[in-house]
Amino acid sequence: MSNYWPSLTLDAWQATYATLHMWTQIVGKVRLVQTPWINHSWHVPLYLTARGLTTGTIPYGSRVFQIDFDFIDHQLQIATIEGQTQSLELRPCSVADFYQALMASLAALDINIKINTTPNEVADPIPFEQDDTHSAYDAEYANRCWRVLLQSERVFREFRSYFSGKVSPVHFFWGSFDLAVTRFSGKSAPEHPGGVPNLPDAVAKEAYSQEVSSAGFWPGLGLGYPAFYSYAYPTPEGFGEVSVQPKAAFFHESLGEFILPYDSVCEAEEPEQMLLAFLQSTYEAAASLANWDQTALRQTCFK
Repeated sequence: MSNYWPSLTLDAWQATYATLHMWTQIVGKVRLVQTPWINHSWHVPLYLTARGLTTGTIPYGSRVFQIDFDFIDHQLQIATIEGQTQSLELRPCSVADFYQALMASLAALDINIKINTTPNEVADPIPFEQDDTHSAYDAEYANRCWRVLLQSERVFREFRSYFSGKVSPVHFFWGSFDLAVTRFSGKSAPEHPGGVPNLPDAVAKEAYSQEVSSAGFWPGLGLGYPAFYSYAYPTPEGFGEVSVQPKAAFFHESLGEFILPYDSVCEAEEPEQMLLAFLQSTYEAAASLANWDQTALRQTCFK
């Protein structure tokens, strides 16, 4: 645990990543169906804890419950307001078995919930109850991923504190399996075209109904390696031509966003400062080109 920015080579844990993606979707959808809608889908994500990921408190009538992933003892824990608990061991098992076990554990606590079992934001989705394809769980790499997310969240929170305008929490979106923080200019944006795989267009259109500069961490399935990212919506003209920090960062033409490979950060002498430089310089690029009022949006109190 002394290595706070551990290696996270995608090839070493890709199967676990794919399985864990589906497990977090199942747990996230439980929160989704029980939580009132909040703008930009802020009712959807999971949050980092000192041991893993949590739904936070979830209402169930007059009752309240919570589901936590523990990536130290490798347990899924469910707790209710009455003090009742259920736990599942995190170990190699199929998505179908995980889904059935979670629903049975909730039922044992007199919590009966139905979710949409089709995964979101993935191509060729397999309904959870039918998914015997994804079943890997490497405890070491699940722990490493959580540690990277936790360190990233720590830096993202500091970056978030520099902004006085509307800004999202630092949260983990299980649909795309990424940690994100988003700043808003306060101005409306052109209608988003939608087209995200297995996500209603109305959700994407509402999420991007205002101008944003968004940054995050993504373990990299599809990209080929874990990376930090930063993008703007709408993308201002000339965005990809701006020189940003650090030198390892570059603009990915097909993704339309700046990328900073995770390896560059975890191998740096001062990873936090490198990541902050990336977050700040890419935000300034977006805000300058889109004519945001950066002076008014800069947090000056308590600094």
